[in-house]
Amino acid sequence: MNALLTALALLLSAAILFIVPAAGGSALVVCILFAVPAGLFISRTGSDKNFLLQLFFGALLVRIAVGTTIYFLNLQEFFGGDAYTYDIFGNALLKVWQGDKSYNYLVNMFVGSAAGSGWGMLYMVASVYGIAGRNMLAVQFFNSVLGAATAPVIFLCAQHIYRNHRVSRIAALAAAFYPSLVLWSSQGLKDGPIVFCLAISILATLHLSEKVTISSLLMLLGALLALLSLRFYIFYMMVAANVGAFLIGMRQASARSIAQQFVVILTLGLALTYLGVLRTAGLQFETYGNLEMLQNSRLDLQQTANSGFGKDVDLSTTSGALSTIPSGLAYLLFAPFPWQLGSLRQSITLPEMVIWWVSFPLLVLGLWFTIKYRLRQTLPILIFTIMLTLAYSMFQGNVGTAYRQRSQLLVFYFIFAGVGYVILKERREDRRQQALISKRSAMLAGRRPVS
Repeated sequence: MNALLTALALLLSAAILFIVPAAGGSALVVCILFAVPAGLFISRTGSDKNFLLQLFFGALLVRIAVGTTIYFLNLQEFFGGDAYTYDIFGNALLKVWQGDKSYNYLVNMFVGSAAGSGWGMLYMVASVYGIAGRNMLAVQFFNSVLGAATAPVIFLCAQHIYRNHRVSRIAALAAAFYPSLVLWSSQGLKDGPIVFCLAISILATLHLSEKVTISSLLMLLGALLALLSLRFYIFYMMVAANVGAFLIGMRQASARSIAQQFVVILTLGLALTYLGVLRTAGLQFETYGNLEMLQNSRLDLQQTANSGFGKDVDLSTTSGALSTIPSGLAYLLFAPFPWQLGSLRQSITLPEMVIWWVSFPLLVLGLWFTIKYRLRQTLPILIFTIMLTLAYSMFQGNVGTAYRQRSQLLVFYFIFAGVGYVILKERREDRRQQALISKRSAMLAGRRPVS
């Protein structure tokens, strides 16, 4: 397998240099600069390192191939026009760093006040451009590294909770190769970094539930701050999930565990306060923290494409917001539906959606098992996914956006689906074993002499 991955990497690199010679070389340099440290970190994960390394590099090659295709065919606008926005403003920020103050107005236009969102993507793009020059393919390859690295992180999260290699491998393989996760993390969009930071936040929280270490605290704090810079409301949901999980407790209560949980909460609170997050939170809640703003956001999503739904919903009242959850949840989890496949962009999602629809009962079974037997251990995942699922169910009014933002939840849904699959498989194996035992018992009984 290692030889095959190496050969594929060399062939793919040669193809990139041939197809996009102007951008390919520097983009591959960026990819190597970040993929090598990620690989070294994965190589320290213990007995599963060989599988995780192969998974990481396989997922990375797939994303590089998809990203190069999108770049070469100029499909950025087709799949996600935000990439051009980040390119323009990220390049402007780099110009400012290089001393050209005439670009300040452009950067301020995007960043605006402290209540704004998504400014972290500008810093990421500007940093990559500082290495590779203005090169959108390099940003795509950087995101590809993050997307590929998400799969091993999900493996470690699942293994920490269930101690079952089947569950962990299924969840990791799905995170590595599920089409929509590959698509969004191989472009110059912020979806890939967001999903990676979410996975890192959960992994750090799980580690801190067992032992408080400086490395885990720094990993959690870094991931949270990155989320704040990319999509602020997800940051607050993750903080709520972390604090809620530590307050309730992810393991049996003892004086030591309570003290550790208190230390984690206190450290996070002091760090976020010192970094000015509370002040930013006040501005953001003042600007966005009302139902009228949610209603305006939903209307904007409905009007930006022909795939809007629930146009008669009014989120400006509490009853209106709650009434939209059932239909919004159905769209978030299952859209696009077969009767909505009216364009090429929607139609190409059908094979993946069929897989997802078939897998959903496994998710329900795995969730039932988890709540019954692993509730404490999965508290941060459960709290976060429930909060974000309900939030998106309320204010998402566009099928395309719901499909895209579902990727932020899929990596955690896959863990529960993996649990459901393993439960069914083990039940089938148990029935087969019982049938074999019964058959052998009947054969032995038939051989006994009649007295």
